[in-house]
Amino acid sequence: MVGWATKGKVVFMVTEGPSFVLKGTICHSKSVRELETVPNGFAVCESGVSAGVFPTLPERFRSLPLVDHGDCLVIPGLCDLHVHSGQYPLRGFGMDLELLDWLNTYVFPEEAKYAELDYAEKVYGGFVDDLVRGATTRASVFATVHAGATLRLMERLEGSGLVSYVGKVNMDRNSPDSLREESAAASLAATRAWLEKAVGFADTRPILTPRFVPSCSDDLMKGLGSLQREFRLPVQSHLSENRGEVAWVRELAPDAASYGEAYGRFGLFGGEGVPTIMAHCVLSAGSEEELLLKNGVYLAHCPQSNVNLSSGIAPVRRFLDRGMRIGLGSDVAGGTGTSILRAMADAIQVSKLRWRLVDQNDAPLTVPEVFYLATLGGGSFFGKVGSFAAGYEFDAVVIDDAVPGFAPDLPPESRLERAIYLSSEVKILDKYVRGRQIKRT
Repeated sequence: MVGWATKGKVVFMVTEGPSFVLKGTICHSKSVRELETVPNGFAVCESGVSAGVFPTLPERFRSLPLVDHGDCLVIPGLCDLHVHSGQYPLRGFGMDLELLDWLNTYVFPEEAKYAELDYAEKVYGGFVDDLVRGATTRASVFATVHAGATLRLMERLEGSGLVSYVGKVNMDRNSPDSLREESAAASLAATRAWLEKAVGFADTRPILTPRFVPSCSDDLMKGLGSLQREFRLPVQSHLSENRGEVAWVRELAPDAASYGEAYGRFGLFGGEGVPTIMAHCVLSAGSEEELLLKNGVYLAHCPQSNVNLSSGIAPVRRFLDRGMRIGLGSDVAGGTGTSILRAMADAIQVSKLRWRLVDQNDAPLTVPEVFYLATLGGGSFFGKVGSFAAGYEFDAVVIDDAVPGFAPDLPPESRLERAIYLSSEVKILDKYVRGRQIKRT
């Protein structure tokens, strides 16, 4: 079945997926701290939607095609809530610098190159291929200020079968000439033109993307707020990542009660009808933390980039205990790779350092918790995503975790933990998004 749905003026295609059964060792989250595992179990997909997980296949599903993966791990697809496609060539560069110096020295000169569509095609092809090879099935992606290149990225992602949000970045101040848009009006006009072309995709949708408060004037933010209400689009940006950045925002927006409020006063910080992702939130506290909670803003925890750029360790334990919405981000190129399996391990490791060195009231994160962040936690931004419970969109990844030294009698929970920590050694055998098998090279 093929149909059309509208979201404001943005039109996207809706397709119905296939029906089949996956057999393997099923692992998925039932809640933040509860992991369900079913050895030699069956995950059933009906028309692209999960019908549930079963230790024995019910009679009513026995006529469906069966894909038998033996004892391999079968997990929900992983969600990356924050990744910069335009920084993909920079992985591993400048990790001795802090955020603002790194942006000026490496990132901005690199992103200026995307004015050339041939360059964008080359990089975005490699970036999308990388996502396809890994365990990520959904992602919220920053492009650059260039509308033409952003559309090319959307086309590449659409062809991959992955589900994504993609944002044309907005920047009209405190940026190099090669990236700074001529004015707020010019930035808004380019964004509107891009939105009017970003239609007809089944799996790739636009998201408003002010880079961060320092690079966006009040006029630009006000205009983006108007576009958000007109097109009813989600929003993504950065929040309270680095001490120098936070101090800069205080200078630029002295009348705002917090960095978050500098977005909120323009209608770009969650709340009814404004689904929002804010990356990092390392230094979010007090009134800003309360606003994040009240407005239901999603926090994209990016542990690897926070370490690489010396930004600090987000208080994820406190955020989780307060019931805030949190997922994980690779944050390429602050992070050196697109693996959300690796991000899970990093999240645990940095939480241990925070507990030991910063606040012993913030207990370290656990494997079930970071697995939740990578699946249900981040997945909920995309809808009913991140679980094999009945009614969820069927995103699945099959992992061969038979690494050197593998002990076949390990319980599923231990096998999952080991696959997270040994992510570079395990093999991704198969991947499905909305029930459709993803072609991997």
